[in-house]
Amino acid sequence: MSKRDLKKYLNELTKEQLEEQILELYEKFSPVKVYYNFVFNPKEETLLQECKLKISQEYFPLQNKSKRKKPKMRRSVAQKYIKHFILLGVDPFIIADVMLYNIEIAQTFSAENPVKQELFYKSMFNSFEQAKNFIISNGIIAEFKKRLLAICEEASDQKWVNTSDFKSIIELLEE
Repeated sequence: MSKRDLKKYLNELTKEQLEEQILELYEKFSPVKVYYNFVFNPKEETLLQECKLKISQEYFPLQNKSKRKKPKMRRSVAQKYIKHFILLGVDPFIIADVMLYNIEIAQTFSAENPVKQELFYKSMFNSFEQAKNFIISNGIIAEFKKRLLAICEEASDQKWVNTSDFKSIIELLEE
């Protein structure tokens, strides 16, 4: 069904029928429920703190009494939150903050624990490029340029294998 057909169909419904359909969607589909819960109670700060906690636990997991948990370092955890925030329509400043936080916490981890997997560095560069694109497309580069520069500088200080890739992104920002 096209958007045009849907609009035509919805215009033919009475207010009561429309309310019934929306309530049915709300009850049947959890993404609809999540969306409406966010729209009417958008606790963005709570979502942000929960998200940052989950991301940081990927690199610095909470420890049990006797066991030291191994870090999983999964980029996918942050990516799920970012995608979810974009779908909900969360403020672009918050989304950009999460994107950069993901890289910054990974850099904090790699400063203390040298990472041998080349895929880690490639993944962090992909996150960096994605963040830069998102920040530019939302017109908020002035607010986040310092953090982008700091990430690039940290990659250089830690002698990441792909430091030149980070620097080439920064050079594009300088033009």
